[in-house]
Amino acid sequence: MYYVPGPPLSEFVALFWYFRGDEVPNADERSECKPDRAQPSIKESVLPTGAVDLIIRLDSGRTSDSGMQGPRTRSVIITTTSRHELIGVHFKLGGAFPFLQFPVGELQNAGISLSDLWGERDAQRLLSMLHEVPTGKGKFQVLEQWLLQLAGDRLQKHPAVTFAMRAFCSGPAGPAGPAGPYGSAGEIAHKTGYSQRHFIDLFRNEVGLRPKQFHRLYRFRKVIEAVQRQTVVDWADIGLSAGYFDQAHLIHDFRQLSDLTPEQYLRSRTPFINHVRIPD
Repeated sequence: MYYVPGPPLSEFVALFWYFRGDEVPNADERSECKPDRAQPSIKESVLPTGAVDLIIRLDSGRTSDSGMQGPRTRSVIITTTSRHELIGVHFKLGGAFPFLQFPVGELQNAGISLSDLWGERDAQRLLSMLHEVPTGKGKFQVLEQWLLQLAGDRLQKHPAVTFAMRAFCSGPAGPAGPAGPYGSAGEIAHKTGYSQRHFIDLFRNEVGLRPKQFHRLYRFRKVIEAVQRQTVVDWADIGLSAGYFDQAHLIHDFRQLSDLTPEQYLRSRTPFINHVRIPD
């Protein structure tokens, strides 16, 4: 079950999702919570997206079982049980910062529990409020209001970061950072009027990644999306269209970001674009 919020949250949140039942959910990012051993489970590798996710386990009363996963630059192994009841928020790229009291960059390749994120008292209060509402739709409303109150008047992005993200996503790029018609990361920083060091700090504080990390990951994501419905892939052509110098360059980045070669990804991918099967 999914819900896409309206403004102003729609600028920061891609979707809310809720799962309860006998099927393992495959939202863009899922919980890394450990299942009970007696329950059937699925183990998968989840590819990095650069996004931030809030995952709350409603079948557990412990705030330590819920939390936020920061932007990742490498794959992570997850095990999900079929008996979980979960609700989550999948933030847009660079969309989580209004809801944190610290720079998003501190969560790069890391997670934080619900109690460490907002304090044990508030974390327990949120869990209680979500449990009191019987329907998924009602739980979405609770979580939406929670985020709005939490953000207050901070629901606005820094214009320099907004400009940079549009530039990085506007065209192909090489490893040093050429970004379509806008030039390198240093040139983009110059266009914003900030020094390169200050620009990098601004970008990492909001997005959670350095500009070059973000663009490298975005280029990798373009490849994953391009081959989603293909069974026979011309990797050299796909790589060039995404901005790689050649196929060797693509394979190198693919290995570093996913721990797989492109062909291994094709053989092990699932119907869900970010999830790769791990053999028993």
